[in-house]
Amino acid sequence: MKNAILTAGLIAIFVASLVQVAHAEVDGKFSLETGMDSNSGTYGRTQSTDILYVPVIGKYQGKTWSLKLTIPYLQITGPGNVINGVGVTGAAAANTRVTQSGLGDVVVAASNNIYNDVASGVMVNLTGKVKLGTADSAKGLGSGKNDYAFQSDLYQVKGNLTGFGTFGYRVYGSPAAYTLNNVFYGWLGGSYKFGQETHGGIMLNLSQKIITTGSSHTEVIAFVSHKLADNWKAQGYVLKGFTNSVPNWGFGANATYVF
Repeated sequence: MKNAILTAGLIAIFVASLVQVAHAEVDGKFSLETGMDSNSGTYGRTQSTDILYVPVIGKYQGKTWSLKLTIPYLQITGPGNVINGVGVTGAAAANTRVTQSGLGDVVVAASNNIYNDVASGVMVNLTGKVKLGTADSAKGLGSGKNDYAFQSDLYQVKGNLTGFGTFGYRVYGSPAAYTLNNVFYGWLGGSYKFGQETHGGIMLNLSQKIITTGSSHTEVIAFVSHKLADNWKAQGYVLKGFTNSVPNWGFGANATYVF
């Protein structure tokens, strides 16, 4: 799903987490994660839209597969014509900036490691996602429709450096007020292990136009992850957008506890 934090902050966090367990015998691990994402942009208009996203994420990691549930709180302050993760819709802009908040779109994801070669350091995952339209469309918090996505993730570990790339396709629901295009999307980047407990990297996110009258999505994210203790890990990132369908900038942080 093209959701601001899921494809910006949490994707970076997901990559960082996956790198750490890329060749580990992980089986039956449950984790809880929470944090915040804040981003702001004009989306090619005169008034800015500020978005605060606070997710609670539960994840179960099997030996070769994982299940993840994301339940977010969402707050949007702006002219009311920007959908989180989509951009400007056909809705009329308000004369003044207003604040709307509530439950965001719940996301369910399942991932399976279909290839893992320790000798070459290559790993391939397949992931399916369902974004439930739980965000209130009347408040402009979402489209009110379910979306579906399928993607393939490729990783290669070479010493302290890990390269990664993703290619996926997203099918959007059809809200009555505007039309959303189904799109191809992906990201490309690398992560470097600075020490036993710390690694960081940079990634480029790309997507086709979701709104016909809008623009493609292009943003760059720099991220860092640090293991605080055996069961605790903290992550942070900054984001810079380069097109009118993404925020101009953003930042976020989260903490994960593994049971």
